[in-house]
Amino acid sequence: MADPNDLSKRILTISKVLHAPVKTVWEAWTSPDHLMKWWAPKGMAVTIIKHDFKVGGTWKYVMPMPDGSEFVSEGVYSEIVPFKKIVTSADFRPMTEGVVLQVLFEAAGDDTHFTFSVIHPTEEYCRQQEKMGFYNGWGSAFTRLEALVTSGAA
Repeated sequence: MADPNDLSKRILTISKVLHAPVKTVWEAWTSPDHLMKWWAPKGMAVTIIKHDFKVGGTWKYVMPMPDGSEFVSEGVYSEIVPFKKIVTSADFRPMTEGVVLQVLFEAAGDDTHFTFSVIHPTEEYCRQQEKMGFYNGWGSAFTRLEALVTSGAA
């Protein structure tokens, strides 16, 4: 029987080395003006409804979908260690609910080692999210993030 507490079976992770200082990458994650430039899929707009970047603070971003519906991303920050770590609950309605995002930043000279993990409530839900395109979706967002932070625009 699978151990439901085995985190390794409930987590999806993307790691990258971004060729930008950790301060720049951090600001791209924490500034609404920068977030709106990379968070949405290419060709889509994102509206920052709320971005209260503090422990206990909430965030909510909305993207209009081509069919007229809205894709709503929201959560509550549970841990913030400046220039090192962000942990938040997250719902991405209508696709994903009840996950935790953990974002790690590690300075390496003028580069930043960046690790993004999504912790799912169950192994089955994790596998479902992976099949739905986790790596393609977040991978394309992080390609835009990388372009932003290396362009000097962040």
